Amino acid sequence: AAAAAGKEVPKVLVDPRTRRSFVRGRFLGKGGFARCYELAETESREVFAGKVVPKSLLVKPHQKEKMSMEIAIHRSLSHRHVVGFQGFFEDADFVYVVLELCRRRSLLELHKRRKALSEPEVRYYLRQTILGCQYLHSHRVIHRDLKLGNLFLSDDMEVKIGDFGLATKVEYDGERKKTLCGTPNYIAPEVLGKKGHSFEVDIWSIGCIMYTLLVGKPPFETSCLKETYIRIKKNEYTIPKHINPVAANLIQKMLRSDPATRPTIDELLNDEFFTSGYIPSRLPTSCLTVAPRFSLAPSAMEPSGRKPLTALNKG
Repeated sequence: AAAAAGKEVPKVLVDPRTRRSFVRGRFLGKGGFARCYELAETESREVFAGKVVPKSLLVKPHQKEKMSMEIAIHRSLSHRHVVGFQGFFEDADFVYVVLELCRRRSLLELHKRRKALSEPEVRYYLRQTILGCQYLHSHRVIHRDLKLGNLFLSDDMEVKIGDFGLATKVEYDGERKKTLCGTPNYIAPEVLGKKGHSFEVDIWSIGCIMYTLLVGKPPFETSCLKETYIRIKKNEYTIPKHINPVAANLIQKMLRSDPATRPTIDELLNDEFFTSGYIPSRLPTSCLTVAPRFSLAPSAMEPSGRKPLTALNKG
């Protein structure tokens, strides 16, 4: 699709409303209709991420609506674990969305490099993902495409939920969404069955994320998408024997076929997996490439009496 974008993205972007200008820096990646670049604000020298969508790909009213919806939802959000929305503007050829820059890429690159992670790391990343999702759900937003590639990492290894391209707002209590345009990576069975869906689809996705981080591969993955969908509908997955039963138990609860029986976002952090296990307060950037070695070294950072486990690898 992106090949249809004939025009070159300008080197300097100007928001006509605020007169802010940005110099387009290095290419960060692409997804859907968008190409992402580093953007340096001319005045402040502050660096952002810029999502650039060619208008040539937004011809149908439906596509324009989806883009408008993504912007409307994302701009209404502000949370430590959600990618910050900085503004948006357009010119004759492109729509520009200015976002918080996450320099450490996403959990997808981390997963590809590291495969199965240690349990404390999984608790750390999942806890932050859940806190971000708790915020979304409390503001009646369903993300609908939570996956490793949409969980971005800041300089200090904090998770930021991004890409609201498939997100939707729940307009009234008990509303079941009937359609989802797009193919979420960790798609819930009720979406496949077109039964109507709601917040529980995000819980399913978090279950898939937890499984993938702990096991090193996704729960329903096959070489064929159709086959994967069949497995999801049949709830056909297995948790390897070496996985801690406490962790396996939480995965099973999130991956229940019946959405009504899954935990809510507000119940997750009270699960034994989080309450009975060590959660690092921070992780060194070395975790992007190698497993951390946790030791019982005392840390001046922690004012409390209990001596925490500290990552030995220096960031």
